[in-house]
Amino acid sequence: MQPLANSLKGTLETLLVVDDNQFVLKTVVAILQHANFRVFSAQSGADAIKLAGETDQKIDLLLSDVDMPHMSGPDLGTALKKARPDMRVMLMSGGDNGLLVLNYGWAYLQKPFLNVKLVQMVTDVLHSEDRSQLGHEFDTRKGIPVFNVPRKVRP
Repeated sequence: MQPLANSLKGTLETLLVVDDNQFVLKTVVAILQHANFRVFSAQSGADAIKLAGETDQKIDLLLSDVDMPHMSGPDLGTALKKARPDMRVMLMSGGDNGLLVLNYGWAYLQKPFLNVKLVQMVTDVLHSEDRSQLGHEFDTRKGIPVFNVPRKVRP
């Protein structure tokens, strides 16, 4: 694992990482734990909802794959935000889902990614000013925050 700059170390925020690919899940969890984050993990949306329901601990950020069987990452984010409105949501995908995710106003990271990019993005999302993330979107294709991007209205 490549070393991370001290400025990119987490401050023990709690993350919930969800991916149906066990290799990706273990790799992302290891990267984030190495960067000083507390990490819960689940291999499905149902497992993530169950885990979140069983803990009283604050979950600062959900990091979920977009495409998963039975429940997508955006659907998982929507479900978990109902019980945890202050939780940030960041989604990742190896497919072409960036615009879909940005329509939700949530951060998006395209797979594959470098360790340092993952940690930087998680840190940026955790420490952005807008707790709702609405109107403050992160588009990794540009590598910088994008402000006031018009979003499609969801039914």
